[in-house]
Amino acid sequence: MNYSDIVMDHFMNPRNVGELESPDGIGQIGNVSCGDIMRMTIRVREERIEDVRFKTFGCGAAIAVSSMVTEMVKGKSLEEAVAINRDDVAQALGGLPEKKLHCSNLGTDALKAAINDYWRKTGHPEKVVPLEDQHLEHESEEANACCGSNERGCRQPEDGGVSQGTGA
Repeated sequence: MNYSDIVMDHFMNPRNVGELESPDGIGQIGNVSCGDIMRMTIRVREERIEDVRFKTFGCGAAIAVSSMVTEMVKGKSLEEAVAINRDDVAQALGGLPEKKLHCSNLGTDALKAAINDYWRKTGHPEKVVPLEDQHLEHESEEANACCGSNERGCRQPEDGGVSQGTGA
């Protein structure tokens, strides 16, 4: 797969890796079919994202997306941050291959889940926003929901069973 220089930079030199101690919001999203999991923690001050960290188990695109999302939202108001969508992230990365676009969905959804967690904890459930892909926390009914890549043994077997990939 061909990745932009920006994707490669964020993959090789990810920003904001880790987890905040005593975060104000935590969001964790996973794609069962592909195995990508993203966890974002945020610190909020005066309704702005003061700090954000991520931990991602996934392919290079998933790591690059996580890194880019954290860069895009630092200092933004919560409303500005939840307005960022998967297309914004893909564009900021200089594009993603079609089979990797689901990675940008995970990044924005992990962020939105963290902000939703913060809003629930602070007594503002009316502000909770929907995720871009509600199915991410549930097993997909599609047999071919995986991106089809061989990264981390992601390719699903023809019979729809569990892949025996070795990972990378």
